[in-house]
Amino acid sequence: MQYRQLGRSGLKISALNFGSVTFGGQGNFAATGKVDVAEATRMVDICVEHGVNMFDTADAYSGGEAEEILGRVLQGRSRELLVTSKVRFPTGKGPNEQGLSRHHILNACEDSLRRLGRDHIDLYYLHEWDGLTPVEETLEALQTLRDQGKIRYAGISNFAGWQAMKLLGAAERDRLIAPVSQQLYYSLEARDAEYELLPLAVDQGLGVQVWSPLACGLLTGKYRRGKTAPEDSRRISGWPEPEVRDLKKLYDTVEVLVQIAEEHSVSAARVALAWTLHKPGITSLVLGARKESQLLDNLAAASLRLTQEQVRRLDDVSAPDLIYPYWHQNRNAFDRLSKADLVLQGPAKRHRDALETKK
Repeated sequence: MQYRQLGRSGLKISALNFGSVTFGGQGNFAATGKVDVAEATRMVDICVEHGVNMFDTADAYSGGEAEEILGRVLQGRSRELLVTSKVRFPTGKGPNEQGLSRHHILNACEDSLRRLGRDHIDLYYLHEWDGLTPVEETLEALQTLRDQGKIRYAGISNFAGWQAMKLLGAAERDRLIAPVSQQLYYSLEARDAEYELLPLAVDQGLGVQVWSPLACGLLTGKYRRGKTAPEDSRRISGWPEPEVRDLKKLYDTVEVLVQIAEEHSVSAARVALAWTLHKPGITSLVLGARKESQLLDNLAAASLRLTQEQVRRLDDVSAPDLIYPYWHQNRNAFDRLSKADLVLQGPAKRHRDALETKK
């Protein structure tokens, strides 16, 4: 297992982490999986054997049951095993039992610590943007938790670029705790994060943990043009994420994935994970498995090495459209772009040049 530094913090985390979204299976989360304590224990054992040192959860997962199961499974294990959790989504019916207010953050953290059976959370994520709460109030609440020793680091998840910069700017101005990491959706199915979020991470020194790097199973090879998906898949069972905006592009991408997987005699899922680990700015991938066999296959992605030509094929088939102002910069400012700019612009220019060469 490779260990990568998390942003500008001194923390090193495994390139593959394990997520507990499949634990419990309560409410809407039943569509993701129904992993119980015994199954969760076996999965965590496997992860530890493979060098995984970070485990991800959230108070929203199965109404808190995922935190409870993870807490029971990690009880008595090494303190080298790190835990992330998240706050933002409703935890009750009251008007103040959601959001990123000081009131909700402090109460939610206490509840998460109780469910986890821990005295601190290693990395505490703001699970979603809250446009009604001043960022200063949110940061002051996180600062209080760090001062009390209840969290070690803070992060943001599912923020837009301007929202993240607003939070970072306020933290620097007021000398409050600043996020060290983003947790975001990024995969061959949708590379939207390359527009703003990955360049921001490279430019500002934020770590990046990727949730659902297999696009909730869409990149496993089960979903192919003209074939029926298996009945136990998340899409069939009603899980709505991610939104697929270009089905043709998805099918084209999966075909290339399957071809490269056959070249290595491995699964398409393993190739998709290896591609994501290869991309600039990525610190780790959060794996969510419902079966032991899935987990073992996914963990093997840490040792899969793709050739430059294979990476280029995947880049080209899944390339995001250059929206404004990026298409303008691609044509007129390429000689003055930074490493952060090139997260998007580098593959885009290579893809454009290749298309022009074919004409």
